[in-house]
Amino acid sequence: MLPDFHDRPDDSGLDAPVAGGQLTRQQAIRQIERRRRFWIRATTGTLLMIVVAVIWAFSEYHNAGGWPTSGFSQSSGISHVWNYWIIYPAIVWVLLTAGDAFRVFWRKPITESEIKREIDRQAGEQKRAA
Repeated sequence: MLPDFHDRPDDSGLDAPVAGGQLTRQQAIRQIERRRRFWIRATTGTLLMIVVAVIWAFSEYHNAGGWPTSGFSQSSGISHVWNYWIIYPAIVWVLLTAGDAFRVFWRKPITESEIKREIDRQAGEQKRAA
């Protein structure tokens, strides 16, 4: 994790004891960090896909002897026909980025009521088992 250079009191970090509004503050800090990391990953992935697409275009232009005037195909080396393999890494990248976005933006942090409910559920199971 990158160091945090923000001005804040010593007891306001992620390792501070949880009391009152501290849990909410810690969850907010973690969510902001997750969003920042997501945007870095999404930007990096986009730039990488652009580089891969440019390499693909140069290699297909060279292999096919020009622009794809006769369309696209699964075969390589046909005159003026480009191989469309670029869609596979693009689809994988889109699916991974969508899954990452779902995890970062739509998954809610665990609340105290959920923790209490799970503790009560487990305690009830232990009583029934005994």
